[in-house]
Amino acid sequence: SIIRRQRQELKLLIAELKDRDRELNDMVAVHERHIQAWENDRQKILNLAERCSLLTSELNERNAVIKSLTKKLKLLETQQNDSQMTLEHTQQKFKELSQKVTDSSVHCQALEEKNQSLHCSILELSAKTGQLQAREQELLTMLQLKDKALLETTDQITEVTSKFKTLESALRAAKLEEFSRNREQQDLKLTLNDVLFQVNNMKDVLSEKMKESSKHQEEISHLKKENGCLRSELILAVEEAQRKDQLYQFAKSKQARMERELSSLRQVCAKQQRDLHFLHINLESSEDSRQ
Repeated sequence: SIIRRQRQELKLLIAELKDRDRELNDMVAVHERHIQAWENDRQKILNLAERCSLLTSELNERNAVIKSLTKKLKLLETQQNDSQMTLEHTQQKFKELSQKVTDSSVHCQALEEKNQSLHCSILELSAKTGQLQAREQELLTMLQLKDKALLETTDQITEVTSKFKTLESALRAAKLEEFSRNREQQDLKLTLNDVLFQVNNMKDVLSEKMKESSKHQEEISHLKKENGCLRSELILAVEEAQRKDQLYQFAKSKQARMERELSSLRQVCAKQQRDLHFLHINLESSEDSRQ
């Protein structure tokens, strides 16, 4: 009865050992699958780390490009401000020159009016001179005809002669004044021509500055658009890097969880090996006792 009972126990132990062996085989297969999955995850993590380093280098390059473009944009804005200041200064100078031209035109017009009045005065003096000459001729004929009124005629001739000399001196002074006015008018015309030439040159410079300013504005708008595109690309790259970092954190947590499961499986395997070793010892002792 003892041997039968021990055989029954041995059968039960062998059946339990077979069940444990099957469980161990299943656990080993699951453990191998876990190890394979862990290796795949590790390879994916390495690939993600490599890609993350590439994206980091690309991000640094994009940052360098953005910094250079920002410096260029600041330089262009400075140039545009300088061009704007030069343009304002040129416009102010143009206004001053326009005012000078207006004043010169007004002065020229006044001089022309004065010259016209002097010319009218000269014509009047010439008419008076002709009248006086006619009067002198009439007096001479009257002198020849009327010897009796010699004294009165002599007095009149003396008076007329003095008046004629006065008119001649006035005519000479008017001619000199007219010559000086003409000369001054010529000088003013030359000054006006110089001012008009300077104004035309300033207009050309102003048009060139306007063209250059429009070119700078177009280049600045183009650089702003390019900067916006680079910023959007940078934001997308940062979001992608964040997503990859999240995936890396998920993979890391999964790896830690698998390591914990692996350690628990190792503990279970060690415990089962100890149980198996204990069962083998019991089996050997029972066989020895049976013998």
